[in-house]
Amino acid sequence: MKKLVLAADLGGTNLRMAVVGEDGEILHRVRGTTPPNRTRGEVLGLIQDLAAQCIRETNSGTVISGFGIAAPAVVDQSRGVIRAAPNLPDLNGFAISDDLAERLKLPVILENDATAAGIGEHWRGASKGFDTSICLTLGTGVGGGLIVNGQPLRGIDGTAGEVGHVCVEPFGAPCGCGSVGCLEQYASATAVVRMARLLKAEYPSSEIDTDGVLTSLDIYNAAVNGDAMAIEVFRLFGFYLGVAIGGLVNVLNPEVIVIGGGASDAWPLFIDTARDEMVRRAFREPAERVKLVRAGLGDDAGILGVAKLAFQS
Repeated sequence: MKKLVLAADLGGTNLRMAVVGEDGEILHRVRGTTPPNRTRGEVLGLIQDLAAQCIRETNSGTVISGFGIAAPAVVDQSRGVIRAAPNLPDLNGFAISDDLAERLKLPVILENDATAAGIGEHWRGASKGFDTSICLTLGTGVGGGLIVNGQPLRGIDGTAGEVGHVCVEPFGAPCGCGSVGCLEQYASATAVVRMARLLKAEYPSSEIDTDGVLTSLDIYNAAVNGDAMAIEVFRLFGFYLGVAIGGLVNVLNPEVIVIGGGASDAWPLFIDTARDEMVRRAFREPAERVKLVRAGLGDDAGILGVAKLAFQS
């Protein structure tokens, strides 16, 4: 009898869930919109509804043996507790694994979303076959998943991998975490918009309207079309990313750094600058050894990561 697990990636905007086989094959997937009020009851209800839908759609002759969930939060992975979820604050301090185990009648494993993405890429994606890797997710914010000697590194408090809050500009922009100058303020989709608005005065000929509604995609398209200000935004993006990566290479000496998330679609606009800055700042041999590669699993990385954990548990 084929063994399967349910795996979910909970975000502030969407909840994605899938039925996954032991070989990493995704057999069925569903998506729901995270409830606008983001209350605990609504979020748990959505998870339960989508899980029931997945189970109904799964062929007979199979066994759902567990459930894994990735959350955008600092988590106590061993206890299944969400310690702090900035985008889903009603879940703060909540023992979500115990609650879902009771609702779904399945063992439940919880993981931070970026760590889950790192596990997924290590299992089936761009860092497969490498024992020590770093997965960076560049989206609305910046997340990090660390794999050391083939195992996820979570840290004693569950905060290992918070690469987005490495300081790259000591007197820089304030960050939502309470610090200043964090990488998240310079190498994320949000950062692209922030930096464009700051640079507009230096580039009066730029056709980008920074006074109205502005998205990182607008700036990306402008850069592709040769807008000097937009090109400079992504040069800065790459510079600060390279500063952070140089430090990570010195500290962890990884074999590969995987870069994913929506903002990584601008790869051609920032990667050369990031690589040059990494080489300039890191020790020579580790910098020459490490590979900077694009993520291979897209939005499925986190789902596959927690699926892997569910099978292991």
